[in-house]
Amino acid sequence: MEVGIKREFFQQLQGVADEIQKMQLWTEIEKAYSSKARFYHNLDHLDQLLIELKACHELHSYWPEVVLAIVYHDVIYSIRRQDNEDRSADLAVSRLLELGWLPDKIELVRQLILATKGHIVSSLDAINYFTDADLAILGKTPEMYQLYSAAIRKEYKIFPDFLYRKGRKKVLLHFLELPEIYKTAYFNARYESQARLNIEWEINHLS
Repeated sequence: MEVGIKREFFQQLQGVADEIQKMQLWTEIEKAYSSKARFYHNLDHLDQLLIELKACHELHSYWPEVVLAIVYHDVIYSIRRQDNEDRSADLAVSRLLELGWLPDKIELVRQLILATKGHIVSSLDAINYFTDADLAILGKTPEMYQLYSAAIRKEYKIFPDFLYRKGRKKVLLHFLELPEIYKTAYFNARYESQARLNIEWEINHLS
């Protein structure tokens, strides 16, 4: 029996896609996330996001769309481009239209994916939970955070250290300057304090 995000993805397509269609969609997704250039933004990341969001009971009524957004939010990922989220959202919309998914539900999937670009506060709670979960790694144990930090560096290995450090510090300082990294009480209580310690550690490590 399949476990994790693949199984959840297939469950949400039950009655919408036949087995051949499911496998065709999953093959496309699996190929994208299994690229040799991906050290963090891979299938393991999707499984972790699924685990984080399954614990959020507030997402129950949005669950099929949340699962689809998990699967497609990083399906297109290139460190050389600034429009990965837009292109990932476009692909998700295209595939869901082919399946006959309802337009308003497709729009929610699109919004969830696009929200991971800036992680700004949304008026829709589902989006705030989704983007918070995407940042959950920041508040994990120091050991897990260090593995994540190393994996991100590998994804950006084409850049020399001086360029990578400059860009990475800018991203990390942005999070530290926020009043709160996590927008929901649920994720804030679990990860905020440790996330700030982890980020400070990395900034010092990059110096």
